[in-house]
Amino acid sequence: MSYNKLTIKDLDVKNKKILLRCDFNIPLDKETGAITDEGRITSSLPTINYLLDNGAAVIACSHLGRPKGEWNPKMSLRVVSERLSELLGKPVKMAKDVIGEDAKALAAGLKPGEIMLLENLRFHKEEEKNDPDFAKALAGLADIYVEDAFGSVHRAHASTEGVAHFLPAVSGFLLAKELEHIGGALENPKHPFVAILGGSKVSDKLGVIISLLSKVDTLLIGGGMAFTFIKALGGSIGSSICEDDRLDYAREVLDKAKALGVRVLLPADTVAAAEFSNDATPTVVNSFAIPDGMMGLDIGPETVNAYIEEIRTAGTVIWNGPMGVFEFSNFADGTFKVASALAQSSAVSIVGGGDSAAAIRKYGLEDQVTHVSTGGGATLEFLEGKELPGIKCLLNKGAAVV
Repeated sequence: MSYNKLTIKDLDVKNKKILLRCDFNIPLDKETGAITDEGRITSSLPTINYLLDNGAAVIACSHLGRPKGEWNPKMSLRVVSERLSELLGKPVKMAKDVIGEDAKALAAGLKPGEIMLLENLRFHKEEEKNDPDFAKALAGLADIYVEDAFGSVHRAHASTEGVAHFLPAVSGFLLAKELEHIGGALENPKHPFVAILGGSKVSDKLGVIISLLSKVDTLLIGGGMAFTFIKALGGSIGSSICEDDRLDYAREVLDKAKALGVRVLLPADTVAAAEFSNDATPTVVNSFAIPDGMMGLDIGPETVNAYIEEIRTAGTVIWNGPMGVFEFSNFADGTFKVASALAQSSAVSIVGGGDSAAAIRKYGLEDQVTHVSTGGGATLEFLEGKELPGIKCLLNKGAAVV
């Protein structure tokens, strides 16, 4: 799959109506409905401002939550339109529907330099089914389609893939940045190339591990997934999380790494506790000899130092998945110190979305790394080398735009 896609800078957008797919799937307070993290809204601003400043009329669209094809006022995008209006310093016209009469009327009357927002795409079950009639109706609102929701490009939905069958389809700045940084790191990394993988389950990262083994020089493993590898090697892991049905896979991964000459580092020591609680007493133990009744909740200090040294000498680092239960302050040290080492490193540093991105933001280090991905599942599938329908459907550089 080519990552070299046309962007909005390759087109004349003046006096054009742009259907802009954003990722406004933001977290809301369950009690008040207020926005608790506006990062996905602010990350869309460069693309929106460019389009408006260059004389385009912008018809923004997104999903929010999982309404399962039902109209649900708690998942309305109105709260997004209000905040987006404040951030842009201009009105954002809010449609009452998606492809209904109100949306059509607002889109028809939208002037260059103006912006509107459609209601939640997933209020229609046709969105996730990639229904061609629904996609055609969406496309009928605009002249050009711009994909800027990297977190959704792994889904072949009407608003991420279907509309590209009816409109010229190009990338916005946010998506282009993801393609440049992650695609560039995978295709032409500066060596040594180090991947840091964490999180709770091997099964969540198995495809990523297999894909990265052919690219990286060193693989650092942390988080709960490390215990599946440790047990596969004959270690005693106490009551730590483990996927017993993945032990053979873990051994195969280690064998393949050895055959490829890739160094795989597992935690030498572990911060363990008798229960899954921040109030539990942390105890540093040998990762391969965790006492019965104790579970590993973070990488230990020896491991932290070893991983920091690998990061310090790296040319490129990709990090996906925390090193421990970083939500608990007593078991967050490994994740914090890996994040800090990444921030201090001179390497090309890419934080692969999800919990890793949440951690880097929690510690206020997002501006000190090269790139923080906005994707979750999309980032993982990108790292796996899968063909992503929301990227494949975009026009390649050099293509003629009709």
